[in-house]
Amino acid sequence: MTGAENALPDLSRYDTSPKLLGRNAEVRGDRPCLREKHLGIWETVTWGEAAARVREIACGLKTLGMERGDRVSIVGDNRPVLYNAILAIQSLGGVPVPIYQDSVADETRYVLNNAEVRFVFAEDQEQVDKVIEIKDDCPTIEGVIYHDPRGLRNYREAFLCSTEDLIREGRAYDAEHPGFYDAEVARGTADDTSVILYTSGTTGNPKGVVLSYRNVLVSALNSVRQEGLAETDEVLAYLPMAWVGDHMFSCGQALVAGFCVSCPESSDTVLNDLWEVGPTYFFAPPRIFENVLTTVMIRIQDSGWVKRKLFFHFLEVAKLHGKRILDGEKVGPWNRLHYALGALLIYRPLLNTLGLTRVKLGYTAGEAIGPDIFDFYRSIGFNLKQLYGMTEASVFITVQPNGEVRSDTVGRPAAEVELRIEDNEVQFRGPGVFVEYFRNPEATAETKTGDGWCRTGDAGFIDGEGHLKIIDRAKDVGRLNDGTLFAPKYIENKLKFFPDIFEAVSFGHERDRVTAFVNIDLEAMGDWAERNGISYASYQELAGLPQVYDIVQGRVEQVNRDLAMDADLAGAQIRRFLVLHKQLDADDGELTRTRKVRRRHVSEKYGSLIEALYSGQDRCGIETEVTFEDGRKGTVRADLRIRDVDVAPAEAPRSAA
Repeated sequence: MTGAENALPDLSRYDTSPKLLGRNAEVRGDRPCLREKHLGIWETVTWGEAAARVREIACGLKTLGMERGDRVSIVGDNRPVLYNAILAIQSLGGVPVPIYQDSVADETRYVLNNAEVRFVFAEDQEQVDKVIEIKDDCPTIEGVIYHDPRGLRNYREAFLCSTEDLIREGRAYDAEHPGFYDAEVARGTADDTSVILYTSGTTGNPKGVVLSYRNVLVSALNSVRQEGLAETDEVLAYLPMAWVGDHMFSCGQALVAGFCVSCPESSDTVLNDLWEVGPTYFFAPPRIFENVLTTVMIRIQDSGWVKRKLFFHFLEVAKLHGKRILDGEKVGPWNRLHYALGALLIYRPLLNTLGLTRVKLGYTAGEAIGPDIFDFYRSIGFNLKQLYGMTEASVFITVQPNGEVRSDTVGRPAAEVELRIEDNEVQFRGPGVFVEYFRNPEATAETKTGDGWCRTGDAGFIDGEGHLKIIDRAKDVGRLNDGTLFAPKYIENKLKFFPDIFEAVSFGHERDRVTAFVNIDLEAMGDWAERNGISYASYQELAGLPQVYDIVQGRVEQVNRDLAMDADLAGAQIRRFLVLHKQLDADDGELTRTRKVRRRHVSEKYGSLIEALYSGQDRCGIETEVTFEDGRKGTVRADLRIRDVDVAPAEAPRSAA
């Protein structure tokens, strides 16, 4: 047994998050627990200090009248005080309900009312204003606790309270009732509700996923043990606190392993903060890795010819040998030496620039990542692995084991997780399976079977080596009128693998052919325009340029050639496309807060464009309502081109399944 495993807690004794916090304060009280960059300076909070602050906040909540079972929302960027608030709520037997910080008022209102939230922890004036705007429509809200007082000096609402005042009241209450906090923590059990996390709501209103401490902590313990995480590790917490991944990595795993969670100064400084922190454990959705690679390629294209030549030469060396070296396979001494030279000149400096030099484990999940992008990171020595999970699983369903990392699968079942395929749908059973959807027994019954299996809604299969392959969302898989299989996400992900394509939406179910909307990537395509002396005044103008259509058509034709190699999908090649005049946006209801396409909404909003794709028109006018950053509404008008694309002949077809 390794030292890391020896240090892991006994969950039969420390069966809740507050109990684990107390254990960490005892066994590693002087080690870093949380870091935050404030006014350019990194400030560290130890486990002992965090435990003391959680105690103060919990006692302060008691003075406000919080009772066991109350739901309390947290909304804001990743901040130590908000992570401490989660633990303080749990210490009193309350249930934290995080909300996406960029949610608009209607989305926030829905969660607050659905969960019947009693108190809200709001980071700053922006979040306070959002709650004040909708408070009259949220009858259960009794108090709002804010952390950053800037801009709030003249607010006179009686229900507002600063964290500073709350902590002061909490200290006084703790002094008067010294046994209260410890007694409340001791009352908690493994089957108590740990958190309610709301789904992204791709097909309707989001659902509140109820997770117990057993769900979260057993899954965290299993993953920590499997990956060898320890108290010496460090993670950068920059993804939304309302997302299950952040809750698992920054709360569950951090409590189990005792490692440090660092919070960036702001969302705009994440990449710089990543470089300064140099985490050993890192998670990012595919879009982050794609954006970083796009930025790298843009810089290389703008560099001198010597640097470009060196970069692309050693990139080829990395493609040939990097993954094999990372996986511990046998590679000849000359090739190892050649690769080592590339590491000295290119790979290590690049990873250092990105802040990834110290990372021993990197995860990506949420959407499929392009094989070329995935292989790029692994080839330069970055241990990137795919995992497959969902909120209802407490994240972990499958994970790629070391030495078995492949770009076309999402790995084997995680520890204690069972998999099965029923009617092409992936189903799982394990310790992380959620308790229920909050006050939604019908939806719970649709997702959970009587014997504990959970339906994922994803279509997939298990290959001959026991690895899971995901094809698409089961409900989205359809057929063309001629019976050809239509897997929209599979096609869209192929398009999004190109750095100059940001998003895509394909259509074809019960149609004669496949068509697509395309969103270009403004940064990548803008850099191309600049290098070629092409001027443009807006995203809309750039997206409508004939040269941009030429580039996108080339990408579509490449996807068609790839599809032509698949016996099941060769007939689902894209026949027509258009480049949308605006980027799909969560504020406009076109994407979820986790950046997933809301297909039904897109189909309804852009119905005229879809019909134009199938009517033979070569242009179509559109007027679209958009939401600006300050919340104001406006309209955008455009006359969009539509292009036909030739299909590729089927060559050496192979079956996908």
